[in-house]
Amino acid sequence: MRTITVDDRRSVVNMMLRILDKIDPEGEHIGTTDPEKALKVLKEKDVTAAFVDVEMPKINGIVLAKMMQEIKAEINIIFITGYEEYMPEAFELYASGYLMKPVDEDDVRKSLEHLRYKNDKIKTSALRVQCFGNFEVFVGNTPMLFHRSKSKELFAYLIDRKGAACTNDMIIGNLWADKPLTESLKSLQRTVTSEMIKDFEQISVEGLFIKSKNGIAVNTEMVDCDYYRYLDGDEKAVRQFKGEYMTQYEFAEETRNNLLKNY
Repeated sequence: MRTITVDDRRSVVNMMLRILDKIDPEGEHIGTTDPEKALKVLKEKDVTAAFVDVEMPKINGIVLAKMMQEIKAEINIIFITGYEEYMPEAFELYASGYLMKPVDEDDVRKSLEHLRYKNDKIKTSALRVQCFGNFEVFVGNTPMLFHRSKSKELFAYLIDRKGAACTNDMIIGNLWADKPLTESLKSLQRTVTSEMIKDFEQISVEGLFIKSKNGIAVNTEMVDCDYYRYLDGDEKAVRQFKGEYMTQYEFAEETRNNLLKNY
């Protein structure tokens, strides 16, 4: 996600940039004390959300927001102020949010979760998957809680398959390779799959899984994954790979060996 913060106080701009970098470390977050520079950025870049101080000496924040909307009609304006009396006028502009100073991380996170104009980039940046080293899943910058360790392992397996459909038998063969195939094991696999889906539903991530009668796949467009970016030739992801891939899972050995051939 790309955001811009406009406030006449540099300390507020710096504070917002620190918060936004923590919430969305893969995004681009721009800050300025100059409203005219902010308008220039909007003309040159696709900005998802603008955090705008209401009271500024050069251009009032309400006026600036109207100018921003003339450049990009569907920009999310989130006003920052210490004065509640501006709220009615702000929402006449169909603002996406209104933050009272002093702003904290939780306020900013909630405002980004309830944007008026949403797009796929926002959903993608919210769910970050780390394959290099230990496998981990982050919602923003917070590690995701899986209620079963096998549900987390199953999601890792689907990520490793890069969107290919995985049948129930394939899942059992890779996640319970040392177990005989029994009806109770099949039942356990169905339970683990169901609980994995529920784990993501509880954090309001929808459209992540593509389900069929006898299998499931992950929608790769819904995740920001270091492994996928590596395969696309992303220089940052290439530097991040240090020879380790999903180190806690045996099923990842084949992919790990293939990556090491080019390391």
